[in-house]
Amino acid sequence: MLLKDTIIALATPSGAGAIAVIRISGSDAIAFVNTYFKSVHGKSLTKQKSHTILLGHIVEGDKTYDQVLVSIFKNPHSYTGEDVVEISCHGSPYIQGQIIQLFLRNGCRMADAGEFTLRAFLNGKLDLSQAEAVADLIASDNEASHQVAIQQMRGGFSNEIKALRDELLNFASLIELELDFAEEDVEFADRNQFKDLLLRIQNVLRRLIDSFAVGNVIKNGIPVAIVGEPNVGKSTLLNALLNEERAIVSEIAGTTRDTIEDEIAIGGIGFRFIDTAGIRETEDIVEGIGIRKTFEKIEQAQLIMYLIDAKMISASGSMFQIEIEKLKNKHPQKPIIVLVNKIDMIEAEAKNSLTSSLGKIDGIAVQMLSAKTGEGVDELKSRLLQFVNTGALRNDETIVTNSRHYDALIKALEAIEKVNFAMNDGVSGDLLSLDIREALNHFGEITGEITSDDLLGNIFANFCIGK
Repeated sequence: MLLKDTIIALATPSGAGAIAVIRISGSDAIAFVNTYFKSVHGKSLTKQKSHTILLGHIVEGDKTYDQVLVSIFKNPHSYTGEDVVEISCHGSPYIQGQIIQLFLRNGCRMADAGEFTLRAFLNGKLDLSQAEAVADLIASDNEASHQVAIQQMRGGFSNEIKALRDELLNFASLIELELDFAEEDVEFADRNQFKDLLLRIQNVLRRLIDSFAVGNVIKNGIPVAIVGEPNVGKSTLLNALLNEERAIVSEIAGTTRDTIEDEIAIGGIGFRFIDTAGIRETEDIVEGIGIRKTFEKIEQAQLIMYLIDAKMISASGSMFQIEIEKLKNKHPQKPIIVLVNKIDMIEAEAKNSLTSSLGKIDGIAVQMLSAKTGEGVDELKSRLLQFVNTGALRNDETIVTNSRHYDALIKALEAIEKVNFAMNDGVSGDLLSLDIREALNHFGEITGEITSDDLLGNIFANFCIGK
């Protein structure tokens, strides 16, 4: 990236709208816009204070493009740390394109994906983990992912990592200072205090690493497979959960031939429900392909909801037990909820028998409901939330959602454990210093104190244009 260029991009979504915002950043941004901006009061942009807004027109010679509002943000008090101008024009795609092309023809360059945020990082406005949180915030589609992204963008995660790194760096400096006085056999770093610090760092790192299991769920949602034999109400349940007619419902067995997926937020957590083809023996080639996909989706899911038709369960519950055993044996590590559906179609006496037989099932969640009438659906949503540990979220604890951060934390913990072992074995200060430096490097990778062009390229390539 040519970071000395003046860059331009549309900061609002493409397409027609009431207002569009065009963002320009760089040392010549204000001068570029001033050339083609005519204030209604005859004011020059170059003479205005930072954080001011002027009304006027974008013009080129005798041609007027649009009436606009121009906002000025002078360095270093801007998002990128450079001079930034934002042009608020009318939301016609034609007007947007004409204004952007005007500045591209006259010296601006189209911004690359994430280049505004990259410049903010390089100019010290954000650290790397905060910059990554910007992308997470834009992508957040439920309360939990929004809350975690906001907390990270405010520096909660960065501050925790920086505090640990600063303390470790202080001890590393003292140990390296000892190397300059090796012949005098002096110790500047208190080894007992250092052991306490290492223990504390290990505990924090383990907590952050453990939080990734929850963070990954919050960021990506929980895939839930809805499975069962044909015509037990899987598609009806999907529609009831989504509160819309997402899947075709028919009394004809085998209606669903392919998987249907959709996502909703329950209690601020995203759940991606996957309606699958009914599992049965079939000679239908297309249905057979759908059933094979069902088994693939079960493997990918983190949670399985297995539906059984209440009318098909005998009073003894023997059929129910067989289905449970099959499921548990094939997927012993996956949480399973067994749903006895269509209870609206059986008599009260049969419901009582079912309640009695369901109580005999150990180690698995079982619930009766009617996907058609909605009875038990809200209870099911509450049960789904029980599979997610949201305690850390409610307590506003730091939660790791980024796989790059997770990998760096794992490596930092391994390096800290090496330092601890070396301390206990009485390893010399020069070798101890090398292990500490390795841990410091992994901490620095998270916040961006240690970066490479490839790393930055990979991170910011995932951003949208204009951010």
